[in-house]
Amino acid sequence: MTTSPDEGGQLRQFTELLTFRLDPFQVQACEALERGHGVLVCAPTGAGKTVVGEFAVHLALAAGRKCFYTTPIKALSNQKHNDLVRRYGAENIGLLTGDQSVNGDAPVVVMTTEVLRNMLYAGSEALQGLSHVVMDEVHFLADRMRGAVWEEVILHLPEDVRLVSLSATVSNAEEFGGWIQTVRGDTTVVVDEHRPVPLWQHVLVGKRLFDLFDYDREGKQHLVDPDLIRHIAHRREAERLTDWEPRRRGPGRQGGRSGLSRPPARPDVIASLDREGLLPAITFIFSRAGCDAAVKQCLRSPLRLTNDNDRKRIAEVIDRRCGDLAESDLVVLDYYEWREGLLRGLAAHHAGMLPVFRHTVEELFTAGLVKAVFATETLALGINMPARTVVLEKLIKFNGEQHMPLTPGEYTQLTGRAGRRGIDIEGHAVVLWQPGENTAEPSEIAGLASTRTFPLKSSFAPSYNMTINLVNQMGPEQAHQLLERSFAQYQADRSVVGMVRGVERGEKMLSEIAAELGWDRRANPDREPPILDYVRLRAKISERERAQSRASRLQRRAATADALAALRRGDIININQGRRGGLAVVLEPANDPADPRPLVLTENRWAGRVSSADFAGITSALGSMSLPKRVEHRQPRVRRDLASALLSASTGLMVPSARRRRGVGDEPADIDPELLELREAMRKHSVHGLADREAKVRIGERYLRVERDNDQIRNKVSAATNSLARTFDRIVGLLTERGFITVGQERSDSGMGTRGGDPRVTADGRLLARIYSESDLLVAECLRTRIWKGLGPAELAAVLSAMVFETRGSDGPTPSHAIDMPTQKVRRALVETRRLSGQLRADENRHRIAPTREPDEGFVPAVYRWATTGDLAAALAASDVAGGGTPLPAGDFVRWCRQVLDLLDQVRNAGPEAGLRATAKRAIDDIRRGVVAVDGG
Repeated sequence: MTTSPDEGGQLRQFTELLTFRLDPFQVQACEALERGHGVLVCAPTGAGKTVVGEFAVHLALAAGRKCFYTTPIKALSNQKHNDLVRRYGAENIGLLTGDQSVNGDAPVVVMTTEVLRNMLYAGSEALQGLSHVVMDEVHFLADRMRGAVWEEVILHLPEDVRLVSLSATVSNAEEFGGWIQTVRGDTTVVVDEHRPVPLWQHVLVGKRLFDLFDYDREGKQHLVDPDLIRHIAHRREAERLTDWEPRRRGPGRQGGRSGLSRPPARPDVIASLDREGLLPAITFIFSRAGCDAAVKQCLRSPLRLTNDNDRKRIAEVIDRRCGDLAESDLVVLDYYEWREGLLRGLAAHHAGMLPVFRHTVEELFTAGLVKAVFATETLALGINMPARTVVLEKLIKFNGEQHMPLTPGEYTQLTGRAGRRGIDIEGHAVVLWQPGENTAEPSEIAGLASTRTFPLKSSFAPSYNMTINLVNQMGPEQAHQLLERSFAQYQADRSVVGMVRGVERGEKMLSEIAAELGWDRRANPDREPPILDYVRLRAKISERERAQSRASRLQRRAATADALAALRRGDIININQGRRGGLAVVLEPANDPADPRPLVLTENRWAGRVSSADFAGITSALGSMSLPKRVEHRQPRVRRDLASALLSASTGLMVPSARRRRGVGDEPADIDPELLELREAMRKHSVHGLADREAKVRIGERYLRVERDNDQIRNKVSAATNSLARTFDRIVGLLTERGFITVGQERSDSGMGTRGGDPRVTADGRLLARIYSESDLLVAECLRTRIWKGLGPAELAAVLSAMVFETRGSDGPTPSHAIDMPTQKVRRALVETRRLSGQLRADENRHRIAPTREPDEGFVPAVYRWATTGDLAAALAASDVAGGGTPLPAGDFVRWCRQVLDLLDQVRNAGPEAGLRATAKRAIDDIRRGVVAVDGG
């Protein structure tokens, strides 16, 4: 790409349009862009990274070229689209987000990253004239589910396209930048850790706000504030003394925690922040229900954060955004309580909310009309909603499997929302001190606030869709080369550098040890001295002996368990191990053959259950004796009398000590013939008779230890350096078996016979190449086997929902038997889908490929009801498949409907039959209505 003859001219024109001066890092990045470089900009939230992306837009428009601006989520795309429209006009800016297409042929198009990936694989004509691509929030490539998309785009973009990568502060920015430079050419890495608005750290204890750090006159932090430590110690001491007082119950008094130990109520926290001039604030609560409960708690209090003028403006925004919602849906959506919260300056923000509600909250908060928002951590992922203060109620969150402490990176990302550039001179992070066992100590909070560790780890791995597209576009050899250029492989290769050095050190040690044996290992690598052969032989013997010993122990244990399981009431046995040793009589036989534990009484009057651990070998009955019908073995007198009867009955039986001398239960094991051969070979070996044999053996054993360690390291290196290529090859093998790829036959170079040609994508493979879903191969299998043929629009939507839906917070898919299927056709189609899924997972296990997720039918009744009736209340009621009175939140319902829409759109484009494509089109129309169609973005 050529540089403008007026060096720096475009940047001057751009800055003249701005109302603020650029920071040094912004100038550095923009200058690099104007020189024709790509850039990677890593800077804190709110530092102004997006200005660099906007300059890329300016450069593209000035040169009459195109710029694509990509974001990880639709809400960000909507927001950026609105920003650019205000600056450059609607005619120059387009929007593509999967379910929205606005002015897609414009010179500047904002889109989600997946849309660009799909365009690259399809070879879209829209790529013609593309000069710049902005990847906002590029650190999303660490996302476990979607991260691979970012690397696919970076690797597939044409070489002449300049990449502008915008990332949150990551601790391995240089490593990431080094990779981008490797795969994209000239790339300037700009790292800025300076926050434009300083961030002050606080701890709220009760209603008192303390600084977390003890700052000096220059504002530099040192140790934790001693006043904070003393105050917490005093509260704990007061709580301890309170615990000693007797609990009085009377009118108006309740048991339980004292006022000292209760965390402050949410209205009190907000009121405290208001008094300190710290609103607007975002309080992060790691639970959707917790966010909604916080608003309800505040609504029950007298708390009001708005005046009459604020309330008038808030009402106008609500009416404008929500005017298209049906009156019948408003009650279902708790609209009036939500509206009341907004009018009082309060709101929740989480993914379970209706999108139009969430976007209304964002607009009102950004305008300064809503002063307190209770949000889940999803708000921290790029949405432009900065606040003066960020509050963290707890420093522990549920990660989907267990409750885990926040990492320093998560703490930094959440508190990064505090401090509005151009509005606040400083931002504030407030952690609530919660009394109790799980509270974070001030020193722990200080550790989180002081650490800036947020390493970027690649989540890239070949998928079915990626593999089929790579085979279609470039063939296996070039695909291997592309996989080797991924950030995942780049990181793996860097990780093995230390291991390779370890191998080199090991090789040097081996040569030194070999010299002690008189062997020049480098000059004569194939002429090992006899001592090493002898040591290897001894090592084989030792391993064989250990294996035989383990086998003997297992056999003895199994035989003992069988013998215990065979014992009957009244049998007399000998316990030959442990402190309960001696004669015993069986009172109750074992009731579990897998773990037999008969109840016995010993000659020493102990009664209890015994197991194979009480026997050194096989035990069998020595004889038997008569027992009363009921034996009350817990009574001392009964135990005494029965022990006496046992000793009398054992008269004439073999004495236990004599049995132990004869080794009963410890019979000699069968000798392994291979072990005998190895021992014989060792005795005949030339080294066996040497006088200094053991001294040389010790040297040889040292050699073998280093050699073994080196081999283990080499295996690790091999696993790391070729892992992506091996996964790709396994997927190609499975797809070839299933007919999505074929290996053609080519005539050999000699003209005699044929040989295997390069893999080629079949017609079924081209179908798979157009399916972008976590269950891409299963969807393609269902389409090509026609098992969804004959379904109506609502039925097709219901069946497709099983491909995308995941039951939230469960251990797996909703059991199909627990779901009331809407029609027989849906039931049959899902039975066939599950059958194909089972076959596919079996093949994946055989090929050692991560299994495709199982279909989850939990959304089937809800989406069918919505598609047939458009009745939100009925659809939400149908989503409660467990019957526990907990239907899906409206926001989740809309989100899953939109994912079904996305897959329906793929079926509409890729379906092998015209009838199925037409059905998908009608299903799209039936679902995209009402709350699903109202976006509010």
